[in-house]
Amino acid sequence: MALCGRDTELKELGELVDGPEDRSGVLIRGEAGIGKSALVASTAAAASVAGLRVLRTTGAEAERNLAYAGLHQLLYPVRAGVAELPEPQRDALQTALGLAAGAEPSAYLVGLAALTLLAEEAAVKPLLLVAEDAHWLDRASADALAFVARRIETEPIVLVATLRDGFESPLADAGLAPMALDRLPPDAAASLLDSVAPRLAPAVRTRLLAEAAGLPLALTELPSAVASLDGLDPVLPLTERLERTFTARVAALPEVTRTALLVAALNETTSLTETLDATSALLDVSADPEILAPAVEARLIELSAGAVTFRHPLMRSAIPASATPLDRRNAHLALGRVLRDQPDRRAWHRAAATAGPDETVAAELERTAERARFRGGAAAAIAALEQAARLSDQPDRRADRLLLAAELAVESGRRETAERLVHAASPADPRRRATAGRLLSEFEDGVREDPARVAELARTAASVADDGHHDAAMRILWSAAMRCFWTEPGPQARGDLLDVADRLPIPKHDPRIVAVTAYVAPFERGEAVLAHLRELVARTGADPEVDRYLGSAALQVGAFDLAARFSAAAAPGLRAQGRLGLLPRALAVQAWSRVRLGDLAGAVPAAAEAARFARETGQPFMAGLATAVQAEIAALRGDHKQAKTLADEAERAGLAAGARPVLATVQLTRGLTNLSEGRFEDAFADLRRLLDPADPAYQLALRAYCVAELTEAAVRAGRTGELRDVVAELERLDTPSPALHIGLRYARAVLDPGDERFAEALDADLAGWPAERGRVHLAFGEWLRRQRRVVESRTHLRTARKTFDALGMAAWADRARRELRSAGESSPNRSPDARDKLTPHELSIAQLAAEGLTNREIGQRLYLSHRTVGTHLHRIFPKLGVSSRADLAGMLKTLEG
Repeated sequence: MALCGRDTELKELGELVDGPEDRSGVLIRGEAGIGKSALVASTAAAASVAGLRVLRTTGAEAERNLAYAGLHQLLYPVRAGVAELPEPQRDALQTALGLAAGAEPSAYLVGLAALTLLAEEAAVKPLLLVAEDAHWLDRASADALAFVARRIETEPIVLVATLRDGFESPLADAGLAPMALDRLPPDAAASLLDSVAPRLAPAVRTRLLAEAAGLPLALTELPSAVASLDGLDPVLPLTERLERTFTARVAALPEVTRTALLVAALNETTSLTETLDATSALLDVSADPEILAPAVEARLIELSAGAVTFRHPLMRSAIPASATPLDRRNAHLALGRVLRDQPDRRAWHRAAATAGPDETVAAELERTAERARFRGGAAAAIAALEQAARLSDQPDRRADRLLLAAELAVESGRRETAERLVHAASPADPRRRATAGRLLSEFEDGVREDPARVAELARTAASVADDGHHDAAMRILWSAAMRCFWTEPGPQARGDLLDVADRLPIPKHDPRIVAVTAYVAPFERGEAVLAHLRELVARTGADPEVDRYLGSAALQVGAFDLAARFSAAAAPGLRAQGRLGLLPRALAVQAWSRVRLGDLAGAVPAAAEAARFARETGQPFMAGLATAVQAEIAALRGDHKQAKTLADEAERAGLAAGARPVLATVQLTRGLTNLSEGRFEDAFADLRRLLDPADPAYQLALRAYCVAELTEAAVRAGRTGELRDVVAELERLDTPSPALHIGLRYARAVLDPGDERFAEALDADLAGWPAERGRVHLAFGEWLRRQRRVVESRTHLRTARKTFDALGMAAWADRARRELRSAGESSPNRSPDARDKLTPHELSIAQLAAEGLTNREIGQRLYLSHRTVGTHLHRIFPKLGVSSRADLAGMLKTLEG
């Protein structure tokens, strides 16, 4: 197709291809027949001339249910490089592409493998990736390409994708620059029509220009069929008119050719052999390529190298649409017969030929779904299960298949699909209804639901457990327990959940029971939970999901040191398994705990990565919590402007739905900021909200873990009476929670200061709590100075200053410096920490490089190509004034010391 009127778009694409560095690519949108393919073809040709290697894939409607079909097409020319990938990536990609058998690969690990492979190829020769008709790519391939697109800014790779108006694709949210194609202007449309049909009668030419309305495909296809259409009906939509144009040209072909075209249109591949074999089986004749010659002459298809290719997707969809149901059924059955050695494709064709219930075909589709799931093709598995449900002969089987499909949709982050499937299942029995309810709430942990739903889940779990389905009851309990973190259901609902958990025949040290108990009753059962956690901490690293459960449990009971250990152990395993839906949860717990411990250097990259992956996997409230932690870090570092910006962003994420942990962390941040800026009344008001059950920032567990900050604000604001009431209330909590007792000892020392009180606070086990130790030293030094014991005060103030400097807690370090000056001792100015010069992403890479990890290993952990890691390190070294990894390790070690 000529490119009349596309000069501007072609120039933009040319500039993109000529300078691919720091650009991901472009997404071309437009209606059917607008000329997207022609524009991309010209761009690919120009890229090839310019020295880029072009890799292409084209979505096909018939292949949407074949997992990784599109990715296989894209990577096939570079498949030799798969063998050189790191082992986990190699195995994942080979399994996904059907090149080897293996464990079910994570979609994210497949994406990382594709990214690494493409980055290696691009290092030899820059790449242009072309994804045409992205709306028809199978979901697994589209997700993998979106993963790649988000991470190639620094690679010599450009991705150009086309998407039809009215369709959605993961590529639409992958950071590609949008390019909307409009219809051709009148002068360009006339030039295009004249180039393809120079001898039209004036009246016909005028009519065609009016009917085509600037649509390039219409301008090129309608002239060849104008005589056979008895005039162009102005009532039909243009796409339908074009389809009728194609089918009119098909109607004039010999019967055997029409049959072969129908078979080719219904086939998922372009295989000429399969088309001819199925045609032979259908007509009981020996078919050879010559039967398709008339279709080639009619410009409907192209034959090349054993492939039959339709010249436009509309042709492929128009032919089956015009066939009778019986003809389509027979064609599907013929394809099914010739695909005996390909059970998945055979099952789909048999299903397409089946109108009513057929348990045999449904079972075949269920096995197809299992194989697709094994390869990591969740979208293909969902489609197969949904089709199997349609063919199920019993309501229970239908419901089970739809619920299993919904569970896969939840795991793959497809919320609308999950909701549609659950509603379609309409389960009648309590167990299936409970599963349906649990699935509908998985994306947001029930945050948007009525808190009364927790009591309902408790009753459902009890009923399911009474029927002997203990694992199902446990899953319902976990779902309900998570709601107790994000919302507040009240003591009765919490008690009901505990009763069910206590009755389950599951050992009390089972990590699931430990976590449920911690979420539901963090104080009443705190002693038992802590005992189990201390026993289980020696087993970290064996199962990342267990470590994640236990990290969450430790956070609830205020054992932040254990929470940081468990969640840090969980993260590498979740990365290796590609479970990026769970990874941000572990990272958020790690970041929240490390901030409370004062380990800002460890918290910064964990919080940043948690926020990034939570957004990428569709978990808005977890992203809000991670953002709130980032705000708290900024407040502790003294970057109050950034703290306020991030706190506002987090509040927007959590306020509408009442996500209590998000709002609690936001209020903590605002209290810290106001403390640092000397607005003590405001700080007290901010922090007091955390302990008000009527406030949306009230969270049962977290309210007890900011006692020290509340004490600071209350004493300086002259609100010690209210503080004493709070302390008395918290002392009545019968729990050994480390964070709570550290805070209470500090509060008692500040409220009734004396050597014994401060000694008691310092004598506690604070080995893993440096920030809390520094806080006590600072308060002790301030009190000693006010008692005119200046020499003694300097020792404690000096220790506090050094501690806070080392931790990067600039606001607290500045306060220690001011107190030291008042005690007659000057302090060296704190030079900016070298780590402050790095972004959270750069800090994460720097820390891993300092640990001795190679670029490949860092890329594996952070889901980046190793070349992107290298680019970041080249930027990091000058920022820190180092020239080698050894220097980098030394600098970071010095800073941590």
